[in-house]
Amino acid sequence: MHKWKRVETDDGPRFRSVLALHESALLRSLASSILGMLDARESSSPPDELELITGIRAGNAAPPEDATMRRLLPDFHRSDDDNNDEAMNAALRSLHEPAIIDAKRVAVQQVLDTVPEQGGRFELTEDQANAWIAAVNDIRLALGTMLQIGPEGPDELPAGHPMAGQLSVYHWLTVLQEYLVVALMKRSRR
Repeated sequence: MHKWKRVETDDGPRFRSVLALHESALLRSLASSILGMLDARESSSPPDELELITGIRAGNAAPPEDATMRRLLPDFHRSDDDNNDEAMNAALRSLHEPAIIDAKRVAVQQVLDTVPEQGGRFELTEDQANAWIAAVNDIRLALGTMLQIGPEGPDELPAGHPMAGQLSVYHWLTVLQEYLVVALMKRSRR
């Protein structure tokens, strides 16, 4: 992965980089996995009679059982009153989860649509770059949950550890995202 280069054009900024073949394949695989998880969550929603009548989509009111999906789709509200939280979160989740899943799906699809299949140079528009940041963040959240990354780490694992490769991928995604954020924040000096 090379650093992102911001190039000003008449049609707005473009963000250019280069991915190796294995980086492209890895990113496509991870993005596809997130897409599959989002599709599974959406399809787990029970049928809603009101949706059939009004056309207003309702999501699953129950929080995800899987820790990774709970990280991608956290509760909306937290307070000291657990009973109130459950009802509040169920209502908010039912109302907003479909749109959140749609936004996450669009971002991940942008990555799949723009990653060069064979690796190599590629270019993103500003909207595509923002979608990449969101999608890479979701991939990092999923991996971080699997690796149990929190304020206490782990920052490093022994070379023979079964999750050492995944932690390396997590760090690579962190750098990819950080470089893109930095490129987005730069403005041309004209």
